[in-house]
Amino acid sequence: MTQNTNLKALSDAGVSVWLDDLSRDRIASGNLQELIDTKSVVGVTTNPSIFQAALSKGDAYDGQIQELAARGADVDATIRTVTTDDVRDACDVFTPVYEASNGVDGRVSIEVDPRLAHDADKTAAQAVELWKIVDRPNLFIKIPATEAGLPAITKTLAEGISVNVTLIFSVERYRLVMDAYLAGLEEAKAAGHDLSRIHSVASFFVSRVDTEVDKRLNAIGTPDAVALQGKAALANARLAYVAYQQVFEVEPRFSALLESGARPQRPLWASTGVKNPDFADTLYVSDLVAPNTVNTMPEKTMDAFADHGTVDTDSIIGKGPESEEVFAAISDLGVDLDDVFITLENEGVEKFEVSWKELLDATSEQLKAAKG
Repeated sequence: MTQNTNLKALSDAGVSVWLDDLSRDRIASGNLQELIDTKSVVGVTTNPSIFQAALSKGDAYDGQIQELAARGADVDATIRTVTTDDVRDACDVFTPVYEASNGVDGRVSIEVDPRLAHDADKTAAQAVELWKIVDRPNLFIKIPATEAGLPAITKTLAEGISVNVTLIFSVERYRLVMDAYLAGLEEAKAAGHDLSRIHSVASFFVSRVDTEVDKRLNAIGTPDAVALQGKAALANARLAYVAYQQVFEVEPRFSALLESGARPQRPLWASTGVKNPDFADTLYVSDLVAPNTVNTMPEKTMDAFADHGTVDTDSIIGKGPESEEVFAAISDLGVDLDDVFITLENEGVEKFEVSWKELLDATSEQLKAAKG
C-alpha cells in the first residue's frame, strides 16, 4: 500500500505519527494495520476516556464480559483484563514497526488508574503490574506528571520499565520530568538493567493551553489581548523543545548515560486536536515539526493533515526567543501562567477520573446484565 504523502513528509521530517485512539473493533477489523500501511502510523496512545468510549460502543466486548462475569470477576478485574488484552493485541500489530525502528516506535501506551495520580507508591506498583500483565517489550506505561507522579516515574524506570509521562503542561514541570527520567535511568543502570531497552516519551499537552489562556485573554478583551490568542500553546511547546535540547544535547548528565546505551526521552505533542474553529485544523501538527518528536493525533486531526497538512521544518528550531516574548506579553497583560498550568493539571486528572468512573459504572452494569 502507498503511504499518504503529507503524513510521510511529516514522518520524514523526524516526527513519529501516533494515533490517539484504540478499540477492539479497530484492531479486529484491520483498520489499525491499514493506518500503519497508509498513514505512517507507528504508535498508539490510550487513556481512560478512550477506553470508556470504546467499551460504550457496539458489542465487541460483550462476549468477554459475559465470560468474566461467569468467572465472578469484579469490575476492576474486568476492566484490567479487557483493556490489557486490547493493548497486548495492539502491541502485537506494531511488533514489526518496533523491530524495524530498533524499539523507538511501534509503541502502545496504557495508563495507570487515574485515581492513583497523587499516590506515588501505588502508581509505581500498578505500573509494574500492568507491565507484567501485558508482557510486551513495546509497551509504554503512562504515568501522570503530578508531584506524586514524579517519584513514581523514577521508580518505574528503575525497574527497567518504559514510561510515557502524561499530563505535562508547563516547561517547569517538564524539566522535573526529565530529571525524574534521568534519575530512573541512573538507578536502572546501578541495578544492572540494559538502558538501551528502556524508552520514554514526555507527553506535553498543547491545545488545552490555548483554550485556557485564550479564555483569560478574552476576558481582558483589549486589542493586545485578542492579538495574542492562539499563540500560547505553540510558544509553550517550542520552549519545551528548547529544554529538551538543553538536557539531552548539551548538559553532561545524559552524556554519561548515553555511553551506556541510554535513549533520550522524546517530546510527545499531545492534545493536538484543534478546539477553536477559528484556527487551522492542522495547527498543532504543521507548526510543531522537529526531529525526535512524536505527535499523537485524534483520527480527525490525522485525516485533516492527510488531506491538506503542510510540514514546516522551521516551526520549532530557533523559536525560543520569540516564544519567550509571547509568554512575557501574555504575563504583562495580567494572565497568571503558573495558575493556568496548575488549573490544567488539576482539570486533566479530574477528567480522567470522571472517565474512569464512567467506565467503572458502565462495566458494572454490563456485568450485572451478564449475570442475569
